[in-house]
Parts: sequence; C-alpha cells; structure tokens
Amino acid sequence: MTESFLFLDRDGARRCGALLDPLGVIESVLVQHAGEHTMLPAEGYMAWENSEGAYSRAIAMLGAITAERPVYGLKVINASVSNPARGMERAGGMSMLFDPETARPVFLVEAAYLSGLRTAAYTMAGIKHLGPAGAASVSVLGCGALARAHLELIVRYLPAVTTAHVFDLVPERAAALVKWAAGALPALDVRVSGSARECAGASTQVITLTVSDTPYATIDWFRPGTFVAHVSLDDLCPDVFTGAEAVYVDDVGLVRENPRRILGRLMCDGLIAEPGGLAPAGGRALTGTLGDVLLGRAEAHRPVDGVVVSNPFGMAILDVGLVDAVHAVAVAEGLGVRLDLLGGAQPLA
Repeated sequence: MTESFLFLDRDGARRCGALLDPLGVIESVLVQHAGEHTMLPAEGYMAWENSEGAYSRAIAMLGAITAERPVYGLKVINASVSNPARGMERAGGMSMLFDPETARPVFLVEAAYLSGLRTAAYTMAGIKHLGPAGAASVSVLGCGALARAHLELIVRYLPAVTTAHVFDLVPERAAALVKWAAGALPALDVRVSGSARECAGASTQVITLTVSDTPYATIDWFRPGTFVAHVSLDDLCPDVFTGAEAVYVDDVGLVRENPRRILGRLMCDGLIAEPGGLAPAGGRALTGTLGDVLLGRAEAHRPVDGVVVSNPFGMAILDVGLVDAVHAVAVAEGLGVRLDLLGGAQPLA
C-alpha cells in the first residue's frame, strides 16, 4: 500500500501562480468566508530568541473551505528577524492539503512564495474595492520579499500605476528592490524616498510591509483621500484607526483575539468596536470585512477627505484556497514530484 503526496517547490509554485488569477481566487474565498462556508481554527503560535538574541517564531495555521467541494489544509510559516543577515528570507515554511476522506496529506508546497502572493492579492482586492480610483502611484514601506510580491501584482492588476515610491530602514534593501524591479518590472518606475514619512505622503495608495513592533505613522503622515493597506504588524499609530473614515478587516474574530497587533490592542482597550457596535468616545467601530463588502453587506467606502484603512490579520483559509488552486494547475500541467509516505525511507544503520 502507498500513501503518496505531490510535492511542489518554489519554482513550480511560481509557474502555477502565473497560470491562475490569484486576485480572483482570494475574492472567491473571502465571499465563502463571509457566507460562513469555512472553518478557521485558532492558529498555533510559538516565539523564542535564537542564539543571536533575535526574535524567532513559528505559526501553524489550519483552515478549511466547506462549500460544495470541501478543501482542508495547513500552513506552517516560521521566521527569524536575523535571517536576512544570513542571506535568507525572513520567513519560510510549507503548506499542505489534506484528503477530505482519509485526512492524509495529498499536496505539499513551499509556502513563503504563495504566502506572499496571497497577501499581495488581498491588498489588490482592497485597492480594487476600497482604494482611490485611477491613482497613478503607490507607496510601499518595507522593501523585502513582500514588497516584490506586491509590486508584481500591482503591475498585473493596476495598470494605471506607473510609479512606486519605496522606503526601507536598510538602504541596501531599498536599492536591491529598485535594481530587481528595473529588470523584472521595467514598466514600473520605482523610486526610493528619503524617509518613511516622505514615502507615505508621496501617493494616495500606501502599503506597509515592515516588521516594526512599534507604531510610528500618525494620521497627518497621509494625504487626504488615502487608502492604507496596513499589512504589517504595528506601523500605524492609534489615531490613524480612530480618525479614519473607514476601517476594514479580514475577520473580526482574528482581530479581537490577537492583542499582539495594534488594532487588536485597540479593540481590547475598548477604543475600537465591532461592526455595527456603538463607537466609543474617542474611538470608532470597524466598518466591516472585505468579504462583507464583496457580498454587498458592508459599505464600500473609498477615501474622500481622510484615510481608509484595510488591516488584514491573515486568514489560513486564503492560503488553503490559493494552494488548492495551485494544486489543480500543478496536476493539469504535470508539475511536481510524487513522494510516498510509507515507502522509500531506509532504516538507520
């Protein structure tokens, strides 16, 4: 008897990603989640300091889509802030799908690339439905792997954007992003800003992709009519959330249960209420989820004179949905290597 699964490395995942519509996949999963056709268990989280004293963590994220054809899966995405100094990406890991009947793994794929693609596709969905119409530029704070994933999808889905303003606390990282974009995305003019504040104010579409655990950007950093995709942990100060025209999340429960991030702390402190709740003094209520916007159950408010914030916490079901789509492409294209869980392993001498 064999128990085999298909393994796909990053190159294969990239090839599959180019053959599917990641934005469409993410929007479809958001609609299913808003329609309560998903399972989203609490994530497993473990943090430690490595031998260099650097913050390191492991996150295990289970999720399922329970519509007509159920899909079950898991993403394990681990990171250490000292990895870039080792010549490694900060985060890496693997994603897998399970057989709905036997619960055995049937697909294993490198996770970091697809995790970045999922994150960038969610940002594109936010800009598409909540961002200022026709903006010709974008600002990106943080110039790591996620910045590359976002710039690739900006070129793919936002053809009106011809200029990207970028900033990173490590100048060499910003320079490397510019050099990469010149070869990979020649239609996009990528310019390094002199400071984070200058970058944030350079356009009306701002994407934060840093690893900051200390809020630093206040609401006066942003131009009137700005959409802010707060993808990273703690870039925005409380006044950006409490003073925003609208604030959207991916899942209210994830926000409420995660005080490690600024928006979760604001909910715990009573400054941010759930959608439809009574806005507290000096605070506000969440406007809704992006899934509710797609279903027409929440207002799609684009920025007018102030700021609209999108703050996804990251849902495993989005990874599961994207990995399922990649699996289908891999099977159709004959990509990947099939491995047997029970055979092929040799006993230790």
